[in-house]
Amino acid sequence: MAPVQKAFPVSWDQFHRDARALAWRLADSGPFGAIVCITRGGMFPAAVIARELEIRVIETVCVASYHDYEHQGEMQVLKEIAAAITSVGSGKGKGVLVVDDLTDTGKTAKVVRDMMPEAHFATLYAKPAGKPLVDTYITEVSQDTWIYFPWDMGLSYQAPISAGSSGEG
Repeated sequence: MAPVQKAFPVSWDQFHRDARALAWRLADSGPFGAIVCITRGGMFPAAVIARELEIRVIETVCVASYHDYEHQGEMQVLKEIAAAITSVGSGKGKGVLVVDDLTDTGKTAKVVRDMMPEAHFATLYAKPAGKPLVDTYITEVSQDTWIYFPWDMGLSYQAPISAGSSGEG
């Protein structure tokens, strides 16, 4: 029998609280002249953090790795960071805040960190394999935990934890 993957559902309220908590942690790490959010998950916390830290310049970098929402595939950079952001200061990201919802294996973070090695990387959630690539995060979860973000969920029955993956109690 395959091990049961742990579920970590996150509501919109919890996500907003965690994004604000991340902003609090980042407040003394700046100043940041811009945010680069890793799409798509980084867009939501970046909006909250930009408001809380009064950062007006927001850029995206588009990296795809979860092609079927379950298995990571080949990393693809779909959209690079604008030259106006990458050329600031040293050209290595100093003064730039990179935001994502989660660092899982660290593969996405590594691709973006290679683009901006001096940027400050922040995520709401971190798994052990990706944690070394992130400077600031709010919650660590185990590598075998699947985070269900609010934009991916609807209301439905949830089996008790003790029921395992079969849904039988």
